[in-house]
Amino acid sequence: MFVLLAFAALFAAPVWVIAVVVKVLTVVRRGRRPDRRVGLLRWGAGMAAAAGGILLVLALGAVEMSDHESRSGTNSSPAPACRDAAPHLVEHLVGHRASYVPPGFDCVLEDGTTYPSSGGYVWLNGLVVVCGAVSVLLAVGARYRTTRETRVPELERAG
Repeated sequence: MFVLLAFAALFAAPVWVIAVVVKVLTVVRRGRRPDRRVGLLRWGAGMAAAAGGILLVLALGAVEMSDHESRSGTNSSPAPACRDAAPHLVEHLVGHRASYVPPGFDCVLEDGTTYPSSGGYVWLNGLVVVCGAVSVLLAVGARYRTTRETRVPELERAG
């Protein structure tokens, strides 16, 4: 299932990039008006969350694809991802571990130690966390800006 979602994410990623580029060009070209600040922060929070979602779906799809590849067909054991990651350790491989939270595909050696099949999962997981943090910060900034804009006119009327 995640593989199908990952294919959809592959098509969504270029659309996301185009939307971001168009929005940035629109903001730069017209300048920022004071009434658009909160909307721009909210839009940025949504786009950061969307980027994190796209990256997470891509990582989950990669894990599922590696897991499926290691369980089906000829030449599937040891896992192809493990063979490609460390060809010198193929003789010592006894299995693999697929993890969906956080996404990762680890290769298990005879002595019980593991090594990652790809460093890409570390990058994807890190980028998902960064996108989530940016999204939360932008949403908090939009909330702060909204409460500040509603508070300033009240203070001017009172003063």
